[in-house]
Amino acid sequence: MRNLDVTTLRSFIAVADTGGVTRAAGQLNLTQSAVSMQVKRLEDILGQTLLERANRSVALTASGRQLLGYARRIVETNDDAISRLTDQVFEGEIVLGVPHDVIYPVIPYVLKRFHAQYPRMKVNLQSSYTNALKRQYARGEINVILTTEAGVDAGGETLAEVPQRWIGAPGGSAWKGRPLRLAYCRYCKFRDGVIARLDEAGIEWEMAVDSDSDRTIEATVSADLALTSMLEGHAPPHLECINSAGGLPDLGMQKINLYGGQTRDEIQRELCAMIREGFAAG
Repeated sequence: MRNLDVTTLRSFIAVADTGGVTRAAGQLNLTQSAVSMQVKRLEDILGQTLLERANRSVALTASGRQLLGYARRIVETNDDAISRLTDQVFEGEIVLGVPHDVIYPVIPYVLKRFHAQYPRMKVNLQSSYTNALKRQYARGEINVILTTEAGVDAGGETLAEVPQRWIGAPGGSAWKGRPLRLAYCRYCKFRDGVIARLDEAGIEWEMAVDSDSDRTIEATVSADLALTSMLEGHAPPHLECINSAGGLPDLGMQKINLYGGQTRDEIQRELCAMIREGFAAG
């Protein structure tokens, strides 16, 4: 009976994902010849040509495309079995606090990756505002937090620096109104800074919504009844950045910071490393 080898399947997946043997070799930390030999071995086992090789690029044949789905499932099952049977020592819980507006797109990816590697560890995700998260972290109630703030305190590290943008309804006109109607949660870190910039610019404003609910804010803004502000790239799809809002002040940059990365706890360090990689890739 012929058997598929997980190592050769892993090399085949890397070639398919990167589009070339050279790039796959770099990803796998193998030599180019080693990857080529593993793919050739797989072709010999199946008696099928899996790659169409032209110049320096490769493409999957019909057989290669058919195999790819099976290969991914086999490798995933292998990795899951190894993880669950060998990582039993790592059990427990890490409490992770993240502001509402930077959960997507990085945090779901990090949670999925962390669970696959440490299935017996639980990540308790708590979403709140930066000021509240920092207080909880200082009291030792949360192990790791992300923040959005203008600076960074001792013990923190900056993962990204992102423009803060005016946000409104798609095609809306609320940005033209005076006084400018604003929608912010009571404890939003951006609120006081935005108000200060409007005051400096001599622009009259009024708080159309003063709520504890992000859903309320989003509904009001999407109805074109007010403006708010968010980090660039983190607005929900039913809202949009107002890039040419005449007369409205620039809102500057905000830092996305990580606290809790400097720890002796091995698993907590690993979670923080995944978060760093997630924001670096974004």
